[in-house]
Amino acid sequence: MAGEVTLQAALARPFLAATTTPQVAYVLLEAQPAAQLVQVRMPVNVCFVLDRSGSMKGEKIERLRQAVIRAIEQLDEQDTLSIVIFDHRTEVLVPAQPVRNRTTILDLVHRIRDAGGTRIAPALEKGLQELQKVPHGVRRLILLTDGQTEHEKECLLRAEDAGRLGIPITALGIGKDWNEDLLIEMANRSRGVADYIAQPSSIVNYFQHTVQRAQQTTIQNSVLTLRLVQGVTPRAVWQVTPLIDNLGYQPLNDRAVSVNLGELESGQVRALLIELIVDPRPIGTYRIGQAEISYDVPPLRLVGEKTKIDIMLTFTADPTQLQQVTPNVMNIVEKVSAFKLQTRALQDLAAGDVSGATQKLKSAVTRLLNQGEVELAATMQQEIANLEQQGQMSSEGQKTIKFQGRKTVRLTDIELPKE
Repeated sequence: MAGEVTLQAALARPFLAATTTPQVAYVLLEAQPAAQLVQVRMPVNVCFVLDRSGSMKGEKIERLRQAVIRAIEQLDEQDTLSIVIFDHRTEVLVPAQPVRNRTTILDLVHRIRDAGGTRIAPALEKGLQELQKVPHGVRRLILLTDGQTEHEKECLLRAEDAGRLGIPITALGIGKDWNEDLLIEMANRSRGVADYIAQPSSIVNYFQHTVQRAQQTTIQNSVLTLRLVQGVTPRAVWQVTPLIDNLGYQPLNDRAVSVNLGELESGQVRALLIELIVDPRPIGTYRIGQAEISYDVPPLRLVGEKTKIDIMLTFTADPTQLQQVTPNVMNIVEKVSAFKLQTRALQDLAAGDVSGATQKLKSAVTRLLNQGEVELAATMQQEIANLEQQGQMSSEGQKTIKFQGRKTVRLTDIELPKE
């Protein structure tokens, strides 16, 4: 059986100039589980690893309890739940179990109280142990913390363990006194996501959204293979939904590379922006490559299914054709460019180059304003003022730029050309 995943492609510029020099071509790929998979659901195995240190006192711990309760309400008896709480100690509050005896589980959640310091690594280890008790289904580890932890290197090692086990970590930081770089790297190593929760009132939505996305996962082990003709080489593969991320690629031979996409969710588009270097060609239309996605659908017992699409490009000397662009794809190219600038600005700042960071942020602000990203641009402008006046950025500003800057791509209004 095939057709469980649809695949579409669009070029930022359908026509390139027939010149004598190499050029960059941008290809947007959209992969999405087919409509018939909306009714398919795999069991979810989720572990909450929750900071209950003293700094969580008050509204944060109260909202945390509410968030866990609301998330549990989304689960049913086919799902598995475990809860690990930590301060400077670690406690398995709810060992891995089917979501049946809700009264007992909810009673334990209501008893979570703040105390002690912050040690994340042992709690991650316990959480992974609980998740491994039920090896099938869609597994998620949801970490929430508000503080700096001891032994950060141990946290990264546990995140690597999670990546090897195929367990993505959703790493959430609340407030301003936690290390965003640590959480981002933990998410990267586990192929998960990290995010910044500015207000305690948002914890409920984050937990519900994470559980909902897990329940929508129907495709696993998806891999993109790009087979390119001679004279076409890949420069980068960017994920642009749900977050901007440089996925990298693995060479298969001199004309093919692979990209691990992992899981796909029903009702959600996974969009990728592929940067290609294309050698000169005479006037004409050419097949410059093929994109293929292989995937498994465990509920339907399908393994190694494939879908593919050819990538076509026309070289021309017609000035009118050369002016043609696909507006929404070009907008994505610009937003990825803004993200690159933001990233390099923060790298400059970390290296002590305040002037370089300031200039790159100013360039990013211009791009964001052109795209209508007014709120993020305003935050950047404030941080530019902080750099110029104080030589440093605020903790909140850095977190906002690092996390919101990855969310600037929205593809809800994009209509790709049909095959």
